[in-house]
Amino acid sequence: METTANASLADLWDRVFGTQAAPEQWLVIAAGVAALAVVVPHGIWRLARNAITIAHEGGHGLVALLTGRRLDGIRLHSDTSGLTVSRGKPTGLGMILTAAAGYTAPPLLGLGGAALLASGRITAFLWLATALLVAMLVMIRNAYGALTVVLTGGTFLVVSWLASTDVQAAFAYAVVWFLLLGGVRPAFELQSKRRRGGAGDSDADQLSRLTHVPAGMWLFLFHAVSLCSLMGGGRWLLDV
Repeated sequence: METTANASLADLWDRVFGTQAAPEQWLVIAAGVAALAVVVPHGIWRLARNAITIAHEGGHGLVALLTGRRLDGIRLHSDTSGLTVSRGKPTGLGMILTAAAGYTAPPLLGLGGAALLASGRITAFLWLATALLVAMLVMIRNAYGALTVVLTGGTFLVVSWLASTDVQAAFAYAVVWFLLLGGVRPAFELQSKRRRGGAGDSDADQLSRLTHVPAGMWLFLFHAVSLCSLMGGGRWLLDV
């Protein structure tokens, strides 16, 4: 019995953390085209942006915990906005890093995902994403947010556990392309809102008040992180 259990655990470990063969190049390109088709059209983007908001608010929450702040909760709203509430010193490095983590989280997650896929760890990426979503669910404080995270996490779980290798690869590459491409658009949207006089309490404006650095410089940082992540992650995915 013990031998069988150990063998099962070994099989599970190999299934999750083992490497898988790289998919055909056409599949990687097709996944990127599909992600682009979701990010560019306004109507589809309005719905898909919920996934970017999950990563955005999750970034705030994770960095808040890592810097010693107390995370009170996360809310996700149907208009694709979100709110992460943490307690701690209202100024200082911890608060600055927490505020800066939102817009940078989706592209950096995409970059990390690209690194995993480039090393052949497709299933590991899917399971890690599922674990992060489960951890985030604990801190969700509204029904819409809980529903969004459950549906997203459930999709990752079903694909990682039941889907074939080819389907897992296609899904994983599409998700990473979406994080990389979708991580670029929000900074441009924020820039446009600020140009029209809106978004006065955005992450960039909060960072400006915390650091006395112009909000435009923080917007430049958001652009730099997202575009550099897209270029670096894209090279890893395409293996060029």
